[in-house]
Amino acid sequence: MVWVNEKIVEKCILVGLARDSRQKNEVESSLDELAELAKSAGAKVESINIQVRKPDPKYYVGKGFVQMLKEQVADNGANLVIFDDPLSPAQQRNLETTFDLKVIDRSILILDIFALHARTAAAKLQVELAQLEYMLPRLTKAWSHFSRQEGGIGTKGPGETQLEIDRRRVRTKIAQLKKDIKRLGQQRDTQRKSRQNLFKVALIGYTNAGKSTLFNRLTKSNVEVANKLFTTLDSTTRVMSSGYPDKIIFTDTVGFIKKLPHQLVASFKSTLEEVSYADLLLHVVDSSDPLYSDKIEQTRAVLREINAGEIPTLLIYNKIDVAENTEGNNQEADIFHVSALKNLGLENLRNELSRQLGLYSYKTY
Repeated sequence: MVWVNEKIVEKCILVGLARDSRQKNEVESSLDELAELAKSAGAKVESINIQVRKPDPKYYVGKGFVQMLKEQVADNGANLVIFDDPLSPAQQRNLETTFDLKVIDRSILILDIFALHARTAAAKLQVELAQLEYMLPRLTKAWSHFSRQEGGIGTKGPGETQLEIDRRRVRTKIAQLKKDIKRLGQQRDTQRKSRQNLFKVALIGYTNAGKSTLFNRLTKSNVEVANKLFTTLDSTTRVMSSGYPDKIIFTDTVGFIKKLPHQLVASFKSTLEEVSYADLLLHVVDSSDPLYSDKIEQTRAVLREINAGEIPTLLIYNKIDVAENTEGNNQEADIFHVSALKNLGLENLRNELSRQLGLYSYKTY
């Protein structure tokens, strides 16, 4: 653990598992993304490790690999190990016992980043709900040794009672959070009804693709922008900037990512609904990312999951000022190459949005 500007920075090592050698490149890419997630959470990555084998039921990775990681932890002075895939409660416990330090997986890391970036009441409620739903089965496992016993020494007293108390507290809290989120969702419904005659455009895409920067350009807003994953968690809605029709209303949304914990998708359902109510989607892509094609497909997968896969979409290749290759696809009507940061190519996009508004107005007339 180190100190930077009087803040504690955890030193971590990252671990991924490839089922076979053919999958190794995919796992390497996923671990690069995990490293960015760790940095977004404030950690310092000391090393990245991949093992090629089938998952081990006790440690997830092999026992020999665990010993190698233990030595690496000691050599690097790391105090955190992050696995790229979900760990079972038992695997997590076994690894923490062996390493004698904190072990988490990608899901816990993403939940932590969401908690770090939550600003509004809605986002905080949704993150807390996701965290508790993730924790509940682990809480059950943590006390399961009491439940398996049938009397005898060590089973009397508060053990089983404490388990039931903890379960009940978490379930009660989850129920209350769902009620609060439902109430906020009803408020969103009221707001949507007030905008039902407006042309609704939602910006979607992989996290850190530049959605918020483009949103700010189109609406002259000042939504927070940072070169970190998941800076935006809350849906923000604004009308188009002056000089263009004010009947276009834009919504900036949370970024997508692969291996997104299903608890987050469920708890952020009311936020993601903003996408499914849109008349047009702007799918923003970081064209400087060598893996942008994979991330386009990942975003489309999430759209299908939230029943938004059939909404008309414009594909926006952003960051052309730093992309090595911006050739091709320029003649396609639904594809635009822009730099939101440098204000390049936006005039054509605005013109297309005005045209889409005209088509919408004609259909609803």
